[in-house]
Formats: sequence, structure tokens, C-alpha cells
Amino acid sequence: MRTLFFLFIGILFGITMFKSEAASWFRIYEMFQFQSFHMYGIIGSALVSGILVVQIIKRFKIKSFYGEKITFNPKDKSFSRYFFGGIIFGLGWALAGACPGPMFTLAGAGYLSILIVIIAAVLGTFLYGLLKNKLPH
Repeated sequence: MRTLFFLFIGILFGITMFKSEAASWFRIYEMFQFQSFHMYGIIGSALVSGILVVQIIKRFKIKSFYGEKITFNPKDKSFSRYFFGGIIFGLGWALAGACPGPMFTLAGAGYLSILIVIIAAVLGTFLYGLLKNKLPH
């Protein structure tokens, strides 16, 4: 039953991404050209929503669907790690015209050429897993 619930949430997320044009290559292009506020508004509202949800989870000690306590571990505050990771992520986003969420939304909407990007993203994630311990911190 939980699997169906998660599937429903994923479909709802995909429809929202598609209808809000957050998966639109043209909207992403406009964002990187600083020609439109549309994507910044979507990202900003997602950021604010995320902060609020995390605070609600912490204050009311909300448990996961499995009844487990939700914990938030402190992140490594290494500047170079996030700086270079952000550059790589941003370049991939600009080149592909999609970040991970919209990639699957576009695949679900029938844009089959995005499958090349999904395969490359999975391969990149796999390679990162192999090289993670050898990379500078």
C-alpha cells in the first residue's frame, strides 16, 4: 500500500513539475540567461517550503511513514566541496536543460531523448560512488 502512495506522490510531483513549466528547457534557458523570474520563483518557493517542513518535523517530532524518528545530521561544511559540486551540477543542468527532478518528468511526458541524460546522470553517480574516497574533501 505504501508503494502505491509513493507512486501517487511521484506522479503528482511530475504533473506539478510539468504544469508549472519547471521541466521546460525554455524556462531553464531563460533562468540561466537572467531573462525571467519564473524558475527563481519556483526554486525560492520550494526552498521556503522545505525550510518550513523541516522545522515542523523537528518541533513536532513527526515520525516517518515507517514510524521511525526522523533525524537531521549536520553537513560537512567544506567550502570547496560544495563550490565545485555546485559548478558541476550547474553546468550539467545548463547543458542538459534539466536537473534530476525534471529529467524523470520529461521522460514520463514522452520526451525520450532525455533518456540519454538520465543514463549519463546514473553513470556519473556511479562513478562518483567509486571515486568518492579518492576525491579532495
